[in-house]
Amino acid sequence: MQRSATSTHRAPIPALRDVVRLLKPITWFPPMWAFMCGAVSSGASMDGRWLFVAAGIILAGPLVCGTSQAVNDWFDRHVDAINEPDRPIPSGRIAGRWGLYVAIAGTVLSAIIAGLLGPWVLVAGLVGLGLAWAYSAPPFRFKSSGWAGPAVVGLTYEGLSWFTGASVMTGTLPSAQVLIVLALYSVGAHGIMTLNDFKAVEGDRQTGLKSLPVTLGVKNAARLACVVMAAAQAIVIALLAYWGLTVSAIAVSVLLLAQLAAMPRLLSNPAKYAPWYNAVGVLLYVLGMLAAALGLGSYI
Repeated sequence: MQRSATSTHRAPIPALRDVVRLLKPITWFPPMWAFMCGAVSSGASMDGRWLFVAAGIILAGPLVCGTSQAVNDWFDRHVDAINEPDRPIPSGRIAGRWGLYVAIAGTVLSAIIAGLLGPWVLVAGLVGLGLAWAYSAPPFRFKSSGWAGPAVVGLTYEGLSWFTGASVMTGTLPSAQVLIVLALYSVGAHGIMTLNDFKAVEGDRQTGLKSLPVTLGVKNAARLACVVMAAAQAIVIALLAYWGLTVSAIAVSVLLLAQLAAMPRLLSNPAKYAPWYNAVGVLLYVLGMLAAALGLGSYI
């Protein structure tokens, strides 16, 4: 019997450029930024910690986030064949099981680096890696739910990366204030991830993925995303003010007002303007994260 062309015995080793594309460097920015916010929020000095910080940034971005992208593309190769057939796996540039091998290798390397950075970083890293696989792989496949999927991504991209940054700097569990704020920004990121689902509505419908744009409709999903993002930041502002971090509270307030000014354009045509808002509104959101982190660093 003739073997399939996709057999791992015949599949060529993928080119480095295709592996890099599989890992999607453009997606590394949010967790790397959140890691930096965590480091700042710890209030600890960078002196003598630069190597740890550099390793933590690599862990948050190229390793854990990059691994999550490889896992997602492997288990979503049938969806990508509809939405984005030029991606490395459906296009055949990464053939056979090489996509799976890259995901496994990234998982192992990420766990090793996390362990070297300390016990709390290891815990956060293992949770993040576990969620990365559960997000895309059966039997959990959280991404099939428009509610659970964005929550998982928001927690890993923002919350766990922030947690890792704070833990790398102190070697301990972050303070209660830091944990509360990172949790709120993780909740707000649910809205960002919902907007990100707009680009794959047709493929999601055909393959049975119940993203919020599919189940609620594009306009209702956009309204919900705006409410979630704004509400989380409003609570952060109230807490910063309560803790006496007035400057940070004002800075986050100004950035939130700018987002509110941009939201009507998004809501006028969510399918058209979601990419625009992901560039403009999300930038304002992550600047608010840094403003809050700076305040927490001075408070602690």
